[in-house]
Amino acid sequence: MSDVIKLLPDSVANQIAAGEVIQRPASVVKELVENAVDAGATSIKLFIKDAGRTLIQVVDNGKGMTETDARMAFERHATSKIREASDLFSLHTMGFRGEALPSICAISQVELKTKTPDKPIGTHLIINGSRVEQQQPVVCDAGTNIMVKNLFFNVPARRKFLKSDNVELSNIMREFERLALVNNNIRMSIDTGGRQLDLRAATFHQRIIDLWKNSLDLHLVPINVDTSLIKISGYVSRPEYARRRNPLQYLIVNGRNMRHPYFHKAILSCYESLIAPDTQPCYFLKFEVDPSSIDVNIHPTKNEIKFEYEQDIWPILQASVKAALGKSGSVPSIDFNIDVVPVAPVKQGESRPQPTIEIPKDYNPFKGVENPINHANTFRPANHDKSNAKNWNKLYSDFIKGAHGFGEETKASTENSTLEGFGSLMPDVICLQYKDRYIVTSGHDGLLIIDQRRAHIRILFDEFIEKLESGEVTSQGVMFPDSLEIEPSLHNALQEVLPEMNRIGFRIEYDSDNKWLVTGVPSFAINLDARDIILRMLEAVDETGLNYGNSHSSLNPLMQRLALIMARSAAIHYDQKLTSEEMEHIVSKLFSAPDSSYTPNGNKIYYLIEDSIINNILR
Repeated sequence: MSDVIKLLPDSVANQIAAGEVIQRPASVVKELVENAVDAGATSIKLFIKDAGRTLIQVVDNGKGMTETDARMAFERHATSKIREASDLFSLHTMGFRGEALPSICAISQVELKTKTPDKPIGTHLIINGSRVEQQQPVVCDAGTNIMVKNLFFNVPARRKFLKSDNVELSNIMREFERLALVNNNIRMSIDTGGRQLDLRAATFHQRIIDLWKNSLDLHLVPINVDTSLIKISGYVSRPEYARRRNPLQYLIVNGRNMRHPYFHKAILSCYESLIAPDTQPCYFLKFEVDPSSIDVNIHPTKNEIKFEYEQDIWPILQASVKAALGKSGSVPSIDFNIDVVPVAPVKQGESRPQPTIEIPKDYNPFKGVENPINHANTFRPANHDKSNAKNWNKLYSDFIKGAHGFGEETKASTENSTLEGFGSLMPDVICLQYKDRYIVTSGHDGLLIIDQRRAHIRILFDEFIEKLESGEVTSQGVMFPDSLEIEPSLHNALQEVLPEMNRIGFRIEYDSDNKWLVTGVPSFAINLDARDIILRMLEAVDETGLNYGNSHSSLNPLMQRLALIMARSAAIHYDQKLTSEEMEHIVSKLFSAPDSSYTPNGNKIYYLIEDSIINNILR
């Protein structure tokens, strides 16, 4: 038998590695900018064309590379950052794996011009899909100018799965914001073809303001704590600035962005009684720790970091945030230094005089009321008609029909509806609410437990789809336009959804800086929170799977997503008490829908406990 194990060519190995390191154009921006930071650059310029598909160019004034280093930089695991394994625990650079540049050149066409300050000429290098096509001397400025062209040109499957230009630009801008926030001492600029942003070198606080304008300035609370284990500095937002959508949350350790759910939870716990449950605070926190106490070699993106003393850091972080909120007056406190007016002492044997209230002698609290008994309760035990008792069966039957009804139309639709294999609803059913979350009712085949919010979302979604498909939606102007602040990274996402939102009646106009005005809403959504709907749409633009919803609908995926977002915004919430009429209306409408089993995004709406199961339990 011949040997079957072969060593993969470098070009294939690099493409495999690129699948982990480079997911989209924003990944290329991250790797190239971090290399420029490691090169000691004080100015970094980015140029983007066609959302990174055609060109991603990074120009820096760092120390540059020699002719040999320029060639070696594109070899796998070639790096200037570390020399031995122990260096992984004393990192002071962003990169160290030696995988980024080989991965990038494996799936693109790369052109590099670089020169060190002590050399008169530099090096020009052209690489096409990991294959070096040209290397020659060139006259250029000190530093590095690298151009990544035609990303994923040789991996068409990966290129096909890229999102629209607006979505990819939004991701690039979001990555740029993260990099600019971490490296506030470096001047950074970006030109996307339609938008330019130039950020001066500044303090951490000023960089936050430059990125997100003045909307945050008055809401930031400083934190500065220095212990033997960790130094924490930065800012958290006041509770009143908590956001329902797109909270600005950044954790930075030793100059590196990170995601850390454990520390995120510690921060949120400080706001538990100060903000609404569906909102989150903004925070911008820098950690400085001993490099040997963290491990950044967890994932190729280097965003996941393990801490050796994370359980000890938790109480320090929590106490720091609470102390900052307390000093800013965001947490109610008792001032023990306030002057108290002294009360004259009472002599022995005397009692302190009690306050008196003078009431007129002719005062009658029931004057003008015929009968002080609550008129809502018309039951009179002494005068009730005994004949009603004889007709109790008729009264009960009328009550059941009235409670269940909403007219004959509702009753008919309920009797004719089916539970997709579970049989029809029992006529004249009674609905009960359990824990203000579930509706419990009966069917022919057993007991139904219905999630009240999911059921209402299903109902509203189908109604909105029907209205949108009819094309009869009109725009209703609002007397007082809502002001909407949208971060720079979401401007491109707004351009993606704006035509569709205008088509169905939303009117959104640019005001100034990052502010927009909502001047009109669809006539059928006049009572909905337009700001919340728009922000949810911007969140959803870069999500995958936009084509779910009503598979029989002629609407495009974006419109179906909009219908779902409006349904979620308008639907009843958990912990909301419902009347019998409201519950029975939801049940009847749900089971007259084409699909009553699942919400548009696939969540189960109800569960059936069959009669046979109940009988076995009670046997």
